[in-house]
Amino acid sequence: MNAGDAHRSIVHFPGGVTARFRWAGSGRATDVFALTEAGGRLDDHGALVSPTPDRLCRAEMRVEAPGASWTARFASPIFDEPTAFFWDVPGLLVVKYGFRVYGLAVRTGELRWSRESGAPVIDVLGSSRIDHVLVQSEIDTVAVQADGSVAWRLAHSDVVAGAELVGGQLILTSYGGQVSAFDAGSGRAL
Repeated sequence: MNAGDAHRSIVHFPGGVTARFRWAGSGRATDVFALTEAGGRLDDHGALVSPTPDRLCRAEMRVEAPGASWTARFASPIFDEPTAFFWDVPGLLVVKYGFRVYGLAVRTGELRWSRESGAPVIDVLGSSRIDHVLVQSEIDTVAVQADGSVAWRLAHSDVVAGAELVGGQLILTSYGGQVSAFDAGSGRAL
């Protein structure tokens, strides 16, 4: 994937919620925002990352939900593909982009919370069986509750390259190939 080109993806979530993403590398904000759709709320969260967010990598997410449409913009110091996790019980889209995770109200786009990581976020995982989402970065796992508070945190001794949620267990694969399992509810090693 070329960091300079504007990229696109579409994700369909349960309940008729659709998110369309556009993103590009550093200094390409005009390419990302050139096709911004009109209508609904438009929030730019780039200032949470930098006072000059358009110099960084930029992303835009357009959400269409029953009875609502809105757009949110993000910034990242590293090239990354934005993704979202639909957390249905609290009604949040949890978006990861670069070093930051955002909790946005599905129906309105309102920013409920935002968390910065000390390393790139590689995934956001969740299940109706646990009361939080798991924000997995390269160096730690943070369990974030619906209000944005931290339920628990794990630091890892090796760089995490992959994360999966399987049967209530968080399965992590390190850059060195080591596989570890943790209880997704409590963070205890298994």
